Amino acid sequence: MLKKVAVLALDEMAVVEFGILCEVFGIDRSDDGLPPFDFHVVAAEPGPVRLPHGLTLTVEEGLDAAADADLIAVPAPDVGTEVDPRVLEALRAAHARGAWVMSACTGAFVLAAAGLLDGRPSTTHWKHTAELADACPLTTVDPDVLYVERDRIITSAGTAASIDASLHLVRTELGPRAANVIARRMVVPPQRDGGQAQYIAVPVPECADDGYAAVIDWIEEHLAEDLTVDVLAARALQSPRTFARRFRESTGTTPAAWVARQRLARAQQLLESTDLPVEDVARRVGFGQAAVLRHHFSTVLHTSPQAYRRRFTLTA
Repeated sequence: MLKKVAVLALDEMAVVEFGILCEVFGIDRSDDGLPPFDFHVVAAEPGPVRLPHGLTLTVEEGLDAAADADLIAVPAPDVGTEVDPRVLEALRAAHARGAWVMSACTGAFVLAAAGLLDGRPSTTHWKHTAELADACPLTTVDPDVLYVERDRIITSAGTAASIDASLHLVRTELGPRAANVIARRMVVPPQRDGGQAQYIAVPVPECADDGYAAVIDWIEEHLAEDLTVDVLAARALQSPRTFARRFRESTGTTPAAWVARQRLARAQQLLESTDLPVEDVARRVGFGQAAVLRHHFSTVLHTSPQAYRRRFTLTA
């Protein structure tokens, strides 16, 4: 059972992620019927730890206090920050003895440096998933999920996902009631639907060919129309086969995938900024039917149009 928790204090770590770990595991909730955690903040060297915004945290305990912890949690340092080798060894030792190891946001880079992500799936903030994949080629980075668990190692996405990962661990170790109690005290949902894909701004790949850039501009202005490869190829004055091949060379994706993603992006904008029914949104962006729109939302964004609108609406 999860009893003793140690949170690592790292120079220039994100204050919010550190605070979330302290909030979930460091508050005595025995008045709500939960067993209190034996909570410790530890550092490679006890003493002052530099934080952003000119702040300093004084840490009284060293890594010895984490030697028998049931969980070592790693907040979010700046990507590329050099980590004390003693911290990496403490993480490896914790995992070897069967303890949980969890990272918040870019804390996944610390776990990667310790070798704990080798051969395991992981995630981090969507802005840094490609960097994590480069830094640790032996992990499979999932850019869409809120958190990943494998072999008692948990990595989480951006700031709020640290709450999701922490509550998941509490739920796993102490049951759903404990997670619900903590979530209620924090005024957050005990379990969110979807993943971080719905928070990512849609990238527009650069086009290597000015001719295809013109076609892309036309596509974005005519999303509600029939945009088959035959239609687009005729506009580019090419055969469908040549158009499809050269479009992929120019953009890195297929015409169909490009069109679907742009339609989805336009649907997101309409759901955020209008009160149009989902059926009308589907027609306006070229998906035709609400069922098709729901399918794309579920497949790509891991949520529904209605849930997305509730979360991101600009008209409420």
